[in-house]
Amino acid sequence: MSDIQRIYDYIDNSRKRMIELQRMLCAHPAIAPESGGQGEWEKALALKNYLQQQGFGNIRQIDAPDKRVPQGKRPNLILDFPGPAENGCLWVMTHMDVVPPGEQKRWETDPFTLREKDGKLFARGTEDNQQGLVSSIFALLAVRETGVRLSSGVKLLFVADEETGSDYGIKYLLEKEPGLFAKNDCVLVPDAGSSDGTMIEIAEKSILWLKFQVTGKQCHASLPNLGINAFVAGSDLVLKLNGLNGLFNQQDVLFNPPVSTFSPTKKEANVPNVNTIPGEDVFYLDCRILPSIKTEQVLREIKKMLAETETRYAVKIEMQTLQNECSPPTREEIPLVVAIKRAVKAVYGVDGKAVGIGGGTVGAHLRKKAIDTVVWAKLESTAHMPNEYCVIQNMLGDAKVMAQVMIE
Repeated sequence: MSDIQRIYDYIDNSRKRMIELQRMLCAHPAIAPESGGQGEWEKALALKNYLQQQGFGNIRQIDAPDKRVPQGKRPNLILDFPGPAENGCLWVMTHMDVVPPGEQKRWETDPFTLREKDGKLFARGTEDNQQGLVSSIFALLAVRETGVRLSSGVKLLFVADEETGSDYGIKYLLEKEPGLFAKNDCVLVPDAGSSDGTMIEIAEKSILWLKFQVTGKQCHASLPNLGINAFVAGSDLVLKLNGLNGLFNQQDVLFNPPVSTFSPTKKEANVPNVNTIPGEDVFYLDCRILPSIKTEQVLREIKKMLAETETRYAVKIEMQTLQNECSPPTREEIPLVVAIKRAVKAVYGVDGKAVGIGGGTVGAHLRKKAIDTVVWAKLESTAHMPNEYCVIQNMLGDAKVMAQVMIE
Protein backbone atom coordinates (compact mmCIF):
# COMPACT_ATOMS: atom_id res chain seq x y z
CA MET A 1 0.00 0.00 0.00
CA SER A 2 1.31 3.45 -0.92
CA ASP A 3 2.07 6.14 1.67
CA ILE A 4 -0.74 8.34 0.42
CA GLN A 5 -3.27 5.51 0.52
CA ARG A 6 -2.33 4.74 4.13
CA ILE A 7 -2.92 8.41 4.95
CA TYR A 8 -6.28 8.38 3.18
CA ASP A 9 -7.32 5.23 5.06
CA TYR A 10 -6.32 6.75 8.39
CA ILE A 11 -8.48 9.81 7.71
CA ASP A 12 -11.45 7.74 6.56
CA ASN A 13 -11.19 5.67 9.74
CA SER A 14 -11.11 8.89 11.81
CA ARG A 15 -14.57 10.02 10.71
CA LYS A 16 -16.16 9.52 14.12
CA ARG A 17 -13.27 11.22 15.94
CA MET A 18 -13.47 14.23 13.63
CA ILE A 19 -17.19 14.57 14.28
CA GLU A 20 -16.60 14.40 18.03
CA LEU A 21 -13.97 17.13 17.80
CA GLN A 22 -16.50 19.28 15.95
CA ARG A 23 -19.00 18.56 18.72
CA MET A 24 -16.57 19.68 21.41
CA LEU A 25 -15.67 22.87 19.55
CA CYS A 26 -19.32 23.79 18.97
CA ALA A 27 -20.01 23.52 22.70
CA HIS A 28 -17.62 26.42 23.36
CA PRO A 29 -19.04 29.54 21.67
CA ALA A 30 -16.18 31.87 20.78
CA ILE A 31 -17.84 35.18 19.98
CA ALA A 32 -16.05 38.52 20.00
CA PRO A 33 -16.99 41.18 22.56
CA GLU A 34 -18.09 43.46 19.69
CA SER A 35 -20.79 40.88 19.02
CA GLY A 36 -21.79 40.38 22.65
CA GLY A 37 -19.49 37.45 23.42
CA GLN A 38 -16.57 36.74 25.77
CA GLY A 39 -13.92 35.82 23.23
CA GLU A 40 -12.13 32.56 22.47
CA TRP A 41 -10.56 31.66 25.83
CA GLU A 42 -12.66 28.62 26.78
CA LYS A 43 -12.57 27.23 23.26
CA ALA A 44 -8.80 27.71 23.01
CA LEU A 45 -8.29 25.98 26.37
CA ALA A 46 -10.41 23.01 25.28
CA LEU A 47 -8.58 22.82 21.94
CA LYS A 48 -5.17 23.01 23.60
CA ASN A 49 -6.10 20.20 26.00
CA TYR A 50 -7.33 18.11 23.07
CA LEU A 51 -4.09 18.57 21.15
CA GLN A 52 -2.06 17.59 24.19
CA GLN A 53 -4.19 14.49 24.63
CA GLN A 54 -3.32 13.57 21.04
CA GLY A 55 0.35 13.66 21.95
CA PHE A 56 1.27 17.04 20.50
CA GLY A 57 3.61 18.64 23.01
CA ASN A 58 5.04 21.65 21.22
CA ILE A 59 2.15 24.10 21.55
CA ARG A 60 2.75 27.81 22.03
CA GLN A 61 0.14 30.29 23.19
CA ILE A 62 0.40 33.98 22.33
CA ASP A 63 -2.20 36.18 24.05
CA ALA A 64 -3.33 39.56 22.79
CA PRO A 65 -4.41 41.92 25.62
CA ASP A 66 -8.11 42.82 25.52
CA LYS A 67 -9.73 44.34 28.63
CA ARG A 68 -13.23 43.73 27.27
CA VAL A 69 -13.14 39.96 27.89
CA PRO A 70 -13.15 38.23 31.31
CA GLN A 71 -9.57 36.93 31.09
CA GLY A 72 -8.28 40.24 29.72
CA LYS A 73 -6.66 38.54 26.72
CA ARG A 74 -7.43 36.78 23.45
CA PRO A 75 -5.53 33.53 22.78
CA ASN A 76 -3.69 32.42 19.65
CA LEU A 77 -2.27 28.87 19.50
CA ILE A 78 0.61 27.47 17.44
CA LEU A 79 1.23 23.73 17.11
CA ASP A 80 4.78 23.16 15.86
CA PHE A 81 5.56 19.81 14.21
CA PRO A 82 9.18 19.74 12.99
CA GLY A 83 10.34 18.52 9.61
CA PRO A 84 13.13 19.20 7.10
CA ALA A 85 14.19 22.80 7.68
CA GLU A 86 15.66 23.50 4.25
CA ASN A 87 12.22 23.79 2.61
CA GLY A 88 10.84 26.35 5.03
CA CYS A 89 7.64 25.60 6.90
CA LEU A 90 4.06 24.96 5.81
CA TRP A 91 1.54 26.78 8.01
CA VAL A 92 -2.16 25.98 8.07
CA MET A 93 -4.06 28.88 9.62
CA THR A 94 -7.64 28.62 10.88
CA HIS A 95 -9.65 30.76 13.27
CA MET A 96 -11.37 29.81 16.50
CA ASP A 97 -13.95 32.60 16.70
CA VAL A 98 -17.44 32.40 15.22
CA VAL A 99 -20.20 34.89 14.50
CA PRO A 100 -23.35 35.02 16.67
CA PRO A 101 -26.18 32.68 15.65
CA GLY A 102 -28.56 35.49 14.76
CA GLU A 103 -32.30 34.97 15.11
CA GLN A 104 -32.82 31.85 17.23
CA LYS A 105 -36.19 31.13 15.62
CA ARG A 106 -34.49 30.48 12.29
CA TRP A 107 -32.46 27.60 13.74
CA GLU A 108 -34.04 24.16 13.76
CA THR A 109 -31.99 23.19 16.84
CA ASP A 110 -29.66 24.82 19.36
CA PRO A 111 -26.91 26.53 17.31
CA PHE A 112 -24.19 25.44 19.75
CA THR A 113 -25.19 21.79 19.98
CA LEU A 114 -23.92 19.68 17.10
CA ARG A 115 -26.56 17.87 15.05
CA GLU A 116 -25.65 15.22 12.47
CA LYS A 117 -28.10 14.67 9.64
CA ASP A 118 -27.85 13.46 6.04
CA GLY A 119 -24.06 13.49 6.03
CA LYS A 120 -23.88 17.03 7.39
CA LEU A 121 -22.93 18.60 10.70
CA PHE A 122 -25.22 21.46 11.77
CA ALA A 123 -24.20 24.14 14.29
CA ARG A 124 -22.65 27.58 14.35
CA GLY A 125 -19.02 27.39 13.26
CA THR A 126 -19.07 23.90 11.74
CA GLU A 127 -18.05 25.23 8.32
CA ASP A 128 -16.63 28.60 9.32
CA ASN A 129 -13.96 27.72 10.34
CA GLN A 130 -14.09 24.40 12.19
CA GLN A 131 -14.15 22.32 9.03
CA GLY A 132 -10.68 23.60 8.13
CA LEU A 133 -9.52 23.51 11.75
CA VAL A 134 -10.49 19.85 12.27
CA SER A 135 -9.17 18.86 8.84
CA SER A 136 -5.77 20.41 9.57
CA ILE A 137 -5.44 18.53 12.87
CA PHE A 138 -6.34 15.16 11.39
CA ALA A 139 -4.15 15.74 8.33
CA LEU A 140 -1.19 16.12 10.67
CA LEU A 141 -2.30 13.20 12.82
CA ALA A 142 -2.54 11.02 9.69
CA VAL A 143 0.99 11.90 8.64
CA ARG A 144 2.38 11.33 12.13
CA GLU A 145 0.57 8.06 12.81
CA THR A 146 1.41 6.51 9.44
CA GLY A 147 5.05 7.53 9.77
CA VAL A 148 5.17 9.17 6.34
CA ARG A 149 8.00 11.67 5.99
CA LEU A 150 7.10 15.35 5.79
CA SER A 151 8.55 17.50 3.04
CA SER A 152 8.94 20.41 5.49
CA GLY A 153 8.02 21.42 8.98
CA VAL A 154 4.33 21.97 9.63
CA LYS A 155 2.75 24.52 11.95
CA LEU A 156 -0.93 24.73 12.71
CA LEU A 157 -2.00 28.23 13.68
CA PHE A 158 -5.34 28.77 15.43
CA VAL A 159 -6.08 32.48 15.64
CA ALA A 160 -8.55 34.70 17.45
CA ASP A 161 -10.64 37.58 16.13
CA GLU A 162 -10.89 36.74 12.42
CA GLU A 163 -14.58 37.64 12.27
CA THR A 164 -14.19 41.19 13.58
CA GLY A 165 -11.00 42.47 12.02
CA SER A 166 -8.08 40.30 13.26
CA ASP A 167 -6.68 43.00 15.56
CA TYR A 168 -6.26 40.38 18.30
CA GLY A 169 -5.39 37.59 15.87
CA ILE A 170 -3.11 37.50 12.85
CA LYS A 171 -2.57 41.28 12.77
CA TYR A 172 -1.41 41.19 16.40
CA LEU A 173 0.94 38.28 15.69
CA LEU A 174 2.47 39.96 12.64
CA GLU A 175 3.06 43.16 14.63
CA LYS A 176 4.26 41.71 17.94
CA GLU A 177 6.07 38.62 16.62
CA PRO A 178 7.88 39.88 13.50
CA GLY A 179 10.09 36.77 13.33
CA LEU A 180 7.22 34.31 13.56
CA PHE A 181 7.20 33.55 9.84
CA ALA A 182 10.50 32.72 8.13
CA LYS A 183 11.48 33.78 4.61
CA ASN A 184 10.66 30.46 2.94
CA ASP A 185 7.45 29.75 4.85
CA CYS A 186 4.11 29.50 3.11
CA VAL A 187 0.57 29.51 4.48
CA LEU A 188 -2.59 27.64 3.60
CA VAL A 189 -5.81 29.28 4.82
CA PRO A 190 -8.77 26.86 4.51
CA ASP A 191 -11.42 29.53 5.00
CA ALA A 192 -12.85 30.19 1.53
CA GLY A 193 -13.49 28.12 -1.53
CA SER A 194 -16.05 26.63 -3.86
CA SER A 195 -18.49 23.75 -3.59
CA ASP A 196 -16.54 21.69 -6.13
CA GLY A 197 -13.13 22.41 -4.60
CA THR A 198 -11.66 23.96 -7.73
CA MET A 199 -11.18 27.52 -6.46
CA ILE A 200 -7.61 28.20 -5.28
CA GLU A 201 -7.47 31.85 -4.20
CA ILE A 202 -4.08 33.48 -4.73
CA ALA A 203 -4.95 37.17 -5.03
CA GLU A 204 -7.40 39.76 -3.79
CA LYS A 205 -8.46 43.07 -5.15
CA SER A 206 -7.53 46.05 -3.03
CA ILE A 207 -10.48 47.26 -0.97
CA LEU A 208 -10.97 51.01 -0.69
CA TRP A 209 -14.01 52.33 1.19
CA LEU A 210 -14.64 56.07 1.15
CA LYS A 211 -17.15 58.37 2.84
CA PHE A 212 -18.07 61.72 1.29
CA GLN A 213 -19.72 64.58 3.12
CA VAL A 214 -20.94 67.40 0.88
CA THR A 215 -21.83 70.64 2.68
CA GLY A 216 -23.89 73.38 1.04
CA LYS A 217 -26.51 75.73 2.50
CA GLN A 218 -29.97 74.71 3.67
CA CYS A 219 -32.98 76.83 2.74
CA HIS A 220 -36.69 76.68 1.87
CA ALA A 221 -37.37 74.78 -1.35
CA SER A 222 -39.51 77.66 -2.67
CA LEU A 223 -36.43 79.90 -2.64
CA PRO A 224 -33.61 77.64 -3.84
CA ASN A 225 -31.58 80.66 -4.93
CA LEU A 226 -30.96 81.41 -1.23
CA GLY A 227 -29.26 78.08 -0.59
CA ILE A 228 -26.75 75.65 -2.05
CA ASN A 229 -28.22 72.22 -2.75
CA ALA A 230 -25.79 69.67 -1.34
CA PHE A 231 -27.88 66.83 -2.77
CA VAL A 232 -27.44 68.11 -6.32
CA ALA A 233 -23.70 68.59 -5.86
CA GLY A 234 -23.42 65.14 -4.27
CA SER A 235 -25.36 63.55 -7.11
CA ASP A 236 -23.05 65.13 -9.67
CA LEU A 237 -20.06 63.81 -7.72
CA VAL A 238 -21.60 60.31 -7.65
CA LEU A 239 -21.80 60.36 -11.46
CA LYS A 240 -18.19 61.54 -11.68
CA LEU A 241 -17.08 58.76 -9.34
CA ASN A 242 -18.99 56.22 -11.41
CA GLY A 243 -16.73 57.26 -14.28
CA LEU A 244 -13.80 55.66 -12.47
CA ASN A 245 -15.00 52.36 -13.97
CA GLY A 246 -14.06 53.65 -17.41
CA LEU A 247 -10.94 55.48 -16.30
CA PHE A 248 -9.36 52.44 -14.63
CA ASN A 249 -10.46 49.79 -17.12
CA GLN A 250 -7.45 47.46 -17.12
CA GLN A 251 -8.34 43.77 -17.12
CA ASP A 252 -6.98 40.71 -15.33
CA VAL A 253 -8.60 37.36 -16.19
CA LEU A 254 -7.56 35.97 -12.81
CA PHE A 255 -10.54 37.83 -11.35
CA ASN A 256 -14.30 37.73 -11.84
CA PRO A 257 -15.24 40.35 -12.88
CA PRO A 258 -11.85 40.89 -14.54
CA VAL A 259 -11.86 44.65 -13.89
CA SER A 260 -11.74 47.07 -11.00
CA THR A 261 -15.15 48.15 -9.77
CA PHE A 262 -16.24 51.47 -8.26
CA SER A 263 -19.72 51.35 -6.74
CA PRO A 264 -21.58 54.13 -4.91
CA THR A 265 -23.45 52.25 -2.18
CA LYS A 266 -24.76 53.56 1.13
CA LYS A 267 -26.46 56.97 1.34
CA GLU A 268 -27.43 58.67 4.57
CA ALA A 269 -30.72 60.51 4.97
CA ASN A 270 -30.60 64.29 4.57
CA VAL A 271 -33.62 66.50 5.33
CA PRO A 272 -36.78 64.72 6.58
CA ASN A 273 -39.25 66.90 4.66
CA VAL A 274 -39.90 67.57 0.97
CA ASN A 275 -39.89 71.38 1.07
CA THR A 276 -36.35 71.96 2.32
CA ILE A 277 -33.19 72.23 0.22
CA PRO A 278 -30.64 69.95 1.93
CA GLY A 279 -27.47 71.58 3.17
CA GLU A 280 -25.67 68.28 3.67
CA ASP A 281 -25.37 65.09 1.65
CA VAL A 282 -23.44 62.00 2.80
CA PHE A 283 -22.74 58.89 0.74
CA TYR A 284 -20.19 56.09 0.39
CA LEU A 285 -18.10 54.47 -2.34
CA ASP A 286 -16.95 50.83 -2.44
CA CYS A 287 -13.86 50.32 -4.63
CA ARG A 288 -12.44 46.88 -5.51
CA ILE A 289 -9.19 47.57 -7.34
CA LEU A 290 -6.95 45.19 -9.28
CA PRO A 291 -3.56 44.67 -7.58
CA SER A 292 -1.81 46.17 -10.60
CA ILE A 293 -3.43 49.54 -9.86
CA LYS A 294 -2.21 51.56 -6.90
CA THR A 295 -4.92 52.96 -4.66
CA GLU A 296 -2.91 56.20 -4.60
CA GLN A 297 -3.63 56.58 -8.33
CA VAL A 298 -7.35 56.21 -7.71
CA LEU A 299 -7.32 58.66 -4.82
CA ARG A 300 -5.54 61.28 -6.95
CA GLU A 301 -8.28 61.09 -9.57
CA ILE A 302 -10.99 61.26 -6.94
CA LYS A 303 -9.45 64.38 -5.40
CA LYS A 304 -9.57 66.06 -8.83
CA MET A 305 -13.28 65.23 -9.01
CA LEU A 306 -13.84 66.70 -5.55
CA ALA A 307 -12.11 69.94 -6.52
CA GLU A 308 -14.16 70.24 -9.72
CA THR A 309 -17.41 69.67 -7.84
CA GLU A 310 -16.53 72.15 -5.08
CA THR A 311 -15.76 74.84 -7.66
CA ARG A 312 -18.86 74.23 -9.77
CA TYR A 313 -21.38 74.17 -6.91
CA ALA A 314 -19.65 76.30 -4.25
CA VAL A 315 -19.81 73.44 -1.75
CA LYS A 316 -17.30 71.95 0.64
CA ILE A 317 -16.54 68.23 0.38
CA GLU A 318 -14.79 66.15 3.01
CA MET A 319 -13.55 62.66 2.13
CA GLN A 320 -12.83 60.03 4.79
CA THR A 321 -11.04 56.75 4.13
CA LEU A 322 -12.80 53.96 6.03
CA GLN A 323 -10.71 51.10 4.68
CA ASN A 324 -7.65 50.84 2.47
CA GLU A 325 -6.44 47.23 2.26
CA CYS A 326 -3.92 46.28 -0.41
CA SER A 327 -1.87 43.14 -0.87
CA PRO A 328 0.30 41.72 -3.65
CA PRO A 329 -0.82 38.48 -5.32
CA THR A 330 0.74 35.11 -4.59
CA ARG A 331 2.48 33.67 -7.65
CA GLU A 332 0.64 30.79 -9.27
CA GLU A 333 3.85 28.82 -9.84
CA ILE A 334 4.88 28.51 -6.17
CA PRO A 335 5.16 24.91 -4.86
CA LEU A 336 2.16 25.29 -2.51
CA VAL A 337 -0.22 26.10 -5.36
CA VAL A 338 1.18 23.27 -7.48
CA ALA A 339 0.84 20.82 -4.56
CA ILE A 340 -2.76 21.86 -3.86
CA LYS A 341 -3.69 21.36 -7.51
CA ARG A 342 -2.23 17.85 -7.47
CA ALA A 343 -3.94 16.96 -4.21
CA VAL A 344 -7.32 18.37 -5.27
CA LYS A 345 -7.13 16.30 -8.44
CA ALA A 346 -6.22 13.16 -6.49
CA VAL A 347 -8.86 13.57 -3.78
CA TYR A 348 -11.78 15.22 -5.56
CA GLY A 349 -11.06 14.37 -9.19
CA VAL A 350 -11.29 17.98 -10.36
CA ASP A 351 -8.81 20.47 -11.77
CA GLY A 352 -8.03 23.28 -9.36
CA LYS A 353 -7.88 26.77 -10.78
CA ALA A 354 -5.93 29.70 -9.36
CA VAL A 355 -8.21 32.74 -9.07
CA GLY A 356 -8.42 36.18 -7.56
CA ILE A 357 -11.40 37.48 -5.62
CA GLY A 358 -12.98 40.83 -4.93
CA GLY A 359 -13.64 40.13 -1.25
CA GLY A 360 -11.09 40.34 1.53
CA THR A 361 -9.62 37.48 3.59
CA VAL A 362 -6.99 37.24 6.31
CA GLY A 363 -4.64 36.13 3.54
CA ALA A 364 -4.17 39.79 2.63
CA HIS A 365 -2.47 40.52 5.98
CA LEU A 366 0.09 37.79 5.29
CA ARG A 367 0.68 38.74 1.65
CA LYS A 368 1.43 42.31 2.70
CA LYS A 369 4.35 40.85 4.68
CA ALA A 370 5.60 39.01 1.56
CA ILE A 371 4.43 35.63 2.90
CA ASP A 372 3.21 33.27 0.16
CA THR A 373 -0.41 32.57 1.06
CA VAL A 374 -3.08 30.44 -0.57
CA VAL A 375 -6.74 30.31 0.47
CA TRP A 376 -8.46 27.01 -0.33
CA ALA A 377 -11.15 24.65 0.97
CA LYS A 378 -14.13 22.72 -0.39
CA LEU A 379 -17.07 24.58 1.10
CA GLU A 380 -20.83 24.82 0.69
CA SER A 381 -20.73 28.50 1.74
CA THR A 382 -23.18 28.23 4.62
CA ALA A 383 -21.09 30.50 6.85
CA HIS A 384 -23.04 33.06 8.93
CA MET A 385 -26.36 31.51 7.87
CA PRO A 386 -28.99 29.99 10.17
CA ASN A 387 -28.52 26.21 10.32
CA GLU A 388 -24.91 26.49 9.19
CA TYR A 389 -23.47 23.11 8.27
CA CYS A 390 -20.38 21.39 6.97
CA VAL A 391 -20.47 18.33 4.74
CA ILE A 392 -18.69 15.49 6.52
CA GLN A 393 -17.10 14.20 3.30
CA ASN A 394 -15.69 17.67 2.64
CA MET A 395 -14.11 17.66 6.10
CA LEU A 396 -12.49 14.28 5.40
CA GLY A 397 -11.53 15.20 1.86
CA ASP A 398 -9.94 18.47 2.90
CA ALA A 399 -7.88 16.61 5.50
CA LYS A 400 -6.63 14.31 2.74
CA VAL A 401 -5.69 17.26 0.56
CA MET A 402 -3.85 18.94 3.43
CA ALA A 403 -2.00 15.75 4.34
CA GLN A 404 -0.91 15.20 0.74
CA VAL A 405 0.33 18.80 0.57
CA MET A 406 2.27 18.27 3.82
CA ILE A 407 4.21 15.34 2.41
CA GLU A 408 4.72 16.80 -1.07
